[in-house]
Amino acid sequence: MQQTDKDTLIVGISSRSLFDLEKENDIFVRNGVDEYQKYQMDNENKPLKKGTAFHLIESLLKLNEKTQKKIIEVVVMSRNSPDTGLRVLNSIDHYKLPITRSAFSSGESLAKYIEPFKIDLFLSKNEQDIQEAIDSGKCAAALIYEPPTGFTPDENTLRIAFDADAVIFSEESEFIYKTAGLEEFARNEAEKQDIPLNEGPFAKFIKTLSHIQSKIEGGGKLIRIAIVTARDYPSNIRVIKTLRKWGVNVDEAFFLGGQPKDMILKAFNPHIFFDDQECNVKPASSVVPSSRVPYKKDSPLAGK
Repeated sequence: MQQTDKDTLIVGISSRSLFDLEKENDIFVRNGVDEYQKYQMDNENKPLKKGTAFHLIESLLKLNEKTQKKIIEVVVMSRNSPDTGLRVLNSIDHYKLPITRSAFSSGESLAKYIEPFKIDLFLSKNEQDIQEAIDSGKCAAALIYEPPTGFTPDENTLRIAFDADAVIFSEESEFIYKTAGLEEFARNEAEKQDIPLNEGPFAKFIKTLSHIQSKIEGGGKLIRIAIVTARDYPSNIRVIKTLRKWGVNVDEAFFLGGQPKDMILKAFNPHIFFDDQECNVKPASSVVPSSRVPYKKDSPLAGK
């Protein structure tokens, strides 16, 4: 399995992930599209507050300035109409975010535009759009949770944390754990420690991120990648060997043996954390920006 050679990372971000649009969304849900449109147009020159993924996008875009290369592109992808989306564009200008491309679909699904925009990572608060993106397998995608209170982002280094199974790697080993128990999971992983794990929904994304890190001067100081997983010894050996086989550099790895992840994440302080399980994402989201990676609809883990 070869390391990706893609030199530019393209991120699709929904307006509700980039900005705090919860009040506006409530107006839409309670009063309908006409009231929502009127409210947005009446307030289109009032900048929106920062949302859960704002600091991630800001930090990603700063990499272009620091490296003097266009290694990151961001596309705002919104179910707003162009009229109601004007407030989003004005807010982007207010915060001086160098985002030039956008898509406004007036309520239609955004998943079909992932491929034309060549999106590598799609972040949204719309479960349908994220599920469709995951089912298509065309990019990494995650459902953004509410922002943590008191989060202070690292201003100098982009920090991203990943769970392992069903995120970076396939769900095969996690399925064994959930259906056959810990002992069988540990036996399987020890037995197959020299057999690389299969790719999961975020495999291509972490490969691209690692490739970019390796190609820029001072990459280890500008981008820091961590894995935070419930695995422990000896099942962690297979993780390390798989990443080595992929040519992926991980700066930090935490093998927690089933212990809670939130305090480790608070210490690492990522701009975003990706995990597949609600029981991990919810507590993590209280301390760092967090997101959940859904299973495909046809996955045996869906609904478990």
